[in-house]
Amino acid sequence: MRTNSLKYIILIAGIAAIIASCSTPRHYQRGMVSTDKLFGDTVITDTTTLGNLQWRGLFTESRLQKLIQEGLDNNPDLQLAIQKVAEAEAYLSQSRAALLPSLSANGKSVYTRNPESIYPNGPREVNTYQLSADASWEIDVWGKLRSSKRASYANLLASDAGRKAVQTRLISNIATAYYTLTGLDAKLAITRQTVKNNIDLVETFKVLKESGKVTGAAVVQTEAARYAAEVTIPDLEQQIREAENALCLLLGRTPGPIDRGKIEEQTLSPILKTGVPAQLLDNRPDVMQAEFAVMSAFEMTNNARAYFYPALTLTASTGFAAADLNKVLDPTSFAANVIGGLAQPLFNKRINSTRLKVTKAQQEEALISFRNTLLKAGQEVHNTLGSYESSVQKMALRKQQVDALIKSVDYTKELLNYGSATYTEVLNAQTSLLSAQLNSVSDQLQQLNALVTLYRALGGGWK
Repeated sequence: MRTNSLKYIILIAGIAAIIASCSTPRHYQRGMVSTDKLFGDTVITDTTTLGNLQWRGLFTESRLQKLIQEGLDNNPDLQLAIQKVAEAEAYLSQSRAALLPSLSANGKSVYTRNPESIYPNGPREVNTYQLSADASWEIDVWGKLRSSKRASYANLLASDAGRKAVQTRLISNIATAYYTLTGLDAKLAITRQTVKNNIDLVETFKVLKESGKVTGAAVVQTEAARYAAEVTIPDLEQQIREAENALCLLLGRTPGPIDRGKIEEQTLSPILKTGVPAQLLDNRPDVMQAEFAVMSAFEMTNNARAYFYPALTLTASTGFAAADLNKVLDPTSFAANVIGGLAQPLFNKRINSTRLKVTKAQQEEALISFRNTLLKAGQEVHNTLGSYESSVQKMALRKQQVDALIKSVDYTKELLNYGSATYTEVLNAQTSLLSAQLNSVSDQLQQLNALVTLYRALGGGWK
């Protein structure tokens, strides 16, 4: 009898294995989104991309490299992202273990007092002692557990892509903050030099007033121009202080000064290689994260679909039981059983159908989010390329403007001595020169930041 039961159980397991081997589970296939014209109408065939360059190859200044490495070591957001990856790894391990049989060991002592009305001849009091081991295994015929495992793996990849996204954004933010500081330093130096020049101009006007070439109004107007420039210095100093503190926060340190170079010392690669749009799928972390979310949702839909099919389980238990503690391990106290079960859901209050509808909707939501993330990535690359080209044109024109205004200031000062120019022309030329010099710094910052943004937009920084 025991042999026949084992044969039946083995037969059920064999049939389940055959069904499992013949089943054709659905797998996620890339191709649900299009990358055509993500970077505009320009046809790109060169697969060389700035995003594949390591961050030390792009940011070559030693001070900036040191700050970026400090941020990678200490930034709280990046540390949190790393812990999210650890969580996802734990869930993946759990989903893998679900494919294995469960095993438990038990030991118990049971005291029973039987009622005399049912057991008039005894026994009235019974002690039993048991040592047992129980095992159960759900045979994954329809791929329910395997789909759950693949979903957990996709979630792990998404968490890791999220960590990479935090890292690329951190590197970009540190570089941008650093360049902003160098730009503010340059603007402060220009403003202080302008104030110094205006002080010298005031003294010149005082001498000219004594010789009758200008009036007292000219001296007063020149002093007013000096103070108009000087009054911006406290604001620039406060902006520098706030920018330093913001960078310290990125570095995971308390507020304080930042060691930095000058803006004219900053050099970046002028080669703007974007690669083909399809490379964003494998290079840009937030795009990768969005696609992994689609993969996870896809597998969870397969998991929900498998609940409609019968579940095959095998359970077994073995152990010792005796009324006398001294005989618990006696061979005559040994007992065992094996059970094979097949459960087909018939009516469970729409739980399975609701689960499937929800997972299908979540899969569509993830796909829509994936497409939107990819569109935003392409738009960002296209916009940044335009910003960079705009800064290059502006810098060339601005240099000509600054050179012309320097000559204008010199010429008007000379003409003023000969009475061929008025003090207002000198002041206007001086004011225009200050504005052009400050805008020249802004143009340099635009170019630096555009290249940094392009690097991040192409997925640079995590490799």
